[in-house]
Amino acid sequence: MNKDIHVVVLMGGWSSERKVSLTSGKGVADALRERGWSNVTELDMGRDVASRLAELKPDIVFNALHGTPGEDGTVQGMMDLMGLKYTHSGLETSVIAIDKELTKMVLAPHGIRMPAGRVVSSESLHQEDPLQRPYVVKPVNEGSSVGVAIVTEDGNYGNPIGKDVEGPWQHFAELLAEPFIRGRELTVAVMGGEPLAVTELKPKAGFYDYDAKYTDGLTVHICPAELPYEIATAMMDMAARAHQLLRCKGASRSDFRWDDEQGEGGIYLLEVNTQPGMTPLSLVPEQAKLKGIPYGELVERLIAEALA
Repeated sequence: MNKDIHVVVLMGGWSSERKVSLTSGKGVADALRERGWSNVTELDMGRDVASRLAELKPDIVFNALHGTPGEDGTVQGMMDLMGLKYTHSGLETSVIAIDKELTKMVLAPHGIRMPAGRVVSSESLHQEDPLQRPYVVKPVNEGSSVGVAIVTEDGNYGNPIGKDVEGPWQHFAELLAEPFIRGRELTVAVMGGEPLAVTELKPKAGFYDYDAKYTDGLTVHICPAELPYEIATAMMDMAARAHQLLRCKGASRSDFRWDDEQGEGGIYLLEVNTQPGMTPLSLVPEQAKLKGIPYGELVERLIAEALA
């Protein structure tokens, strides 16, 4: 691979995941330079991103954005119009995968088990529960567990949920309500269409929310997860199938809950992330390392696939 080509690492932006994206982007740029790439530019995305990319004339854009508009198809469509090559998934995949309801519409008919749920107005939550408690509400199109709330019988949100109580209902007009799946939190990375491993995530308190994902020491990663062989295999197969059905490119990461009292029938796919994190705490680099792929090589593989 020609290490003299111009790589622009696109990161930052203005989503709720800006800080994580900046960390991912810096990690990618540093790794490329350490491996002898001579022409790497870090670009913190602003509203002038199109003109900046036109000035920089990259041979490849490493998309290290997280959340909207870098993960929802907006930036992908812009780069398609500009004729730029970029890492990770394209426009159509990004539009579908960022939307949890659309993702279900694509995957569920193919036998991929996902929690049943429905989109509700946030205002309606203050009149009555949309589902029997416990249930989960989350924004339809945010990642990294941003805005997720678990509503239980004895929680502090009230019954019905109080309008003045802090929660995603104060920040989003609509939310996806799903039954709460008891059990274990697990995730599978897929790269080049092949599943890498299963990681179990054990938050030291609460659940695997945004802070637990990106604050060192708040979550224990068990990689590979200590699971029965048939459960791990089924989960990896499901992640690879989701990657294929959604037509993901580069790396994706599928998040699961497993109700271990139900065996294989208790595996539920929650969502597919098309722009998984590349920070020191991120799960894709961790699983790649387990498979003998160091961080720098992982970055190079993503670039090679995008160039091809």
